[in-house]
Amino acid sequence: QVQLVESGGGLVQAGGSLRLSCAASEGTFGSAAMGWFRQAPDKEREFVAAIGWGSGRTSYADSVKGRFTISRDKAKNIVYLQMNSLKPDDTAVYYCAGGQSYGPVWSLDSRNYNSWGQGTQVTVSS
Repeated sequence: QVQLVESGGGLVQAGGSLRLSCAASEGTFGSAAMGWFRQAPDKEREFVAAIGWGSGRTSYADSVKGRFTISRDKAKNIVYLQMNSLKPDDTAVYYCAGGQSYGPVWSLDSRNYNSWGQGTQVTVSS
């Protein structure tokens, strides 16, 4: 399996922005879809956003629509998550994941991803 490495997390005030990046430790992702998930303390991991690697089609959780943008740089093999208008509720560990196919419903389920990063902490202060 491809090892994924996230970066870009940190501490930010409410209303601020962060950009997360996800890269493969070696070579390419080898995935048809890339997703971002997050897990807050004492909560289950939840879907944030996904993108079809070839099509560029995207999906978002309702809680982040209009504030977060997922994108990919095919030449650099990097997936980004631009997070604007951050809220304290966005505080979580954010995980990058790679899946074998993209679909607007399929990609919402973490069980459809077979490669995961170690996560990067995002903390939003009020």
